[in-house]
Parts: sequence; C-alpha cells; structure tokens
Amino acid sequence: MDLKLNGKTALVTGGSRGLGFAIASELASEGTRIVLLARGAEAVESAAARLRAEGHEALGVVADTNVDGEVQAAVDQATERFGGIDILVNGAAKAAGGPPTGFLDLNDDDLRMEIETKVLGYLRVIRAVAPQMTERGWGRIINISGLAVRRTGSIFGSVRNASVAAMSKNLADELGPRGVNVTVLHPWITETEGVQDMIRAGAAARGVTEAEFAKSLAADVSIGRLVQPSEVAHVVTFLASPLSVAINGDAVAAGGGLLGPIFY
Repeated sequence: MDLKLNGKTALVTGGSRGLGFAIASELASEGTRIVLLARGAEAVESAAARLRAEGHEALGVVADTNVDGEVQAAVDQATERFGGIDILVNGAAKAAGGPPTGFLDLNDDDLRMEIETKVLGYLRVIRAVAPQMTERGWGRIINISGLAVRRTGSIFGSVRNASVAAMSKNLADELGPRGVNVTVLHPWITETEGVQDMIRAGAAARGVTEAEFAKSLAADVSIGRLVQPSEVAHVVTFLASPLSVAINGDAVAAGGGLLGPIFY
C-alpha cells in the first residue's frame, strides 16, 4: 500500500530514542523527511545521523517543549530547512512507570510538571506548527498519550493522558474543517530500550528470567506479549498519511489489546 507520505516532512518530538525514534524511522522508510526534536543535543544529533546514514533526510533540533521560545525557534529552523511541517508526532514527555501512588502521597509540583510537559508541551508545539498546516490546507497531528487513561492505579497517568485526549478532540473539531486531522495514540507497555532495562532489573530483583519477567508485564495484554516499538510505529505512520482522513479526533489504542473493559 502506498501511504502517500513520500516528500512530506514530519516533526517528531521526543524523537531521539525509544518509541519516538521508532516512529521517525518508520516514517522515514516511507520517504518522509524527518525532524527530530529533543532536549539533548548530542542524543538528537546522533539519532538524526543514524537516519541519514540509512539514506534518509533528517535534521536534529534542540528544544525544551516547556519553553515557548525554544519550541518556536526549533520549528523555524525545521521550516527553513525543509520548507514546512506537514506532520507532527508529539511524544516528548516523562516516561510512565513506577509504583502506583495514592492521592495522599501525591506531590503537587510533580503533577504540575506532568501537565506542563505532556499537555502544555504538546500544545506549544501544535501552536507553532498548526498555522502553516492550515495555510496549506493539510496536516496530521498525532499525540502520543497512553492506556493509563483507561485504567486506575496512577493519578498522574490518568490525568495527563485524559487531558491529552480531551485537548486533541477539541483541536480536531477546530482544525478538521481546515484540513488538519488530530488523533490520539494510546500505547501500553512497549518494549523500548528503557523497558528492556526495566525487564533486566526486575528479573534480577525477583530471581526470574528476563523472559518470565517480560511475560508478567504482558499479563493483561490479549496478544500475550509486549508490543514492539516498530509495531506502534506502523500504526502512527498510517495515522500520519493522507489515507487516514476518516479518522479525526479519535483515540487509537496500540497496546496489544488490554483484557477486560469494553470501549465503544
């Protein structure tokens, strides 16, 4: 299937590693020019160099999505290099994980930072790229959220991901008539480098094999294993394509199918 992405330009925030880099790699394989945005200069340039070594057009830009001026400067740099941003994949956020926290143990500043980074950070980048998308009459915005939105056990995870979903639906209704589709992608535990480190540490702590520990993490997943970053990237790449026009404002789960609740 031709996803009609050849020649388009995608900005991937949090794109220097993990799921973000997997998404960027998959988009690049479809002929998309890639702009990777991250806070670490060395990491983001190294990631961009990996893509260029594979024959793709790629640029690394440094910005903290908590800072408006840095976001706008990064978008301006990318626009000057490639002529504009057609696709935005928002993924720059603190990784989920850790033990559940009861509400009496919540730290207000930690919750504020979750919202500042994952909700307002996403919104800052959208504000910087949406005007050029609406001017051209086409664009795709995919906000990476998470299936913690559909489960209890983490007030941080539920609140920040529900906020991303609500924000995305509002933006979809506003931008959709102007040619810009906005969707939410909910992954679950995905076997990124960070999760692989967690598996090694968890297996050692429990005195079990890494395979056994990984299987325990996938106990609630109907396919019986953890989803790979490339498998999530396939879904995002379709959402980024012109062929996804029928999907706008909706949340797409890509966690391998969580057991139990029915969502309709």
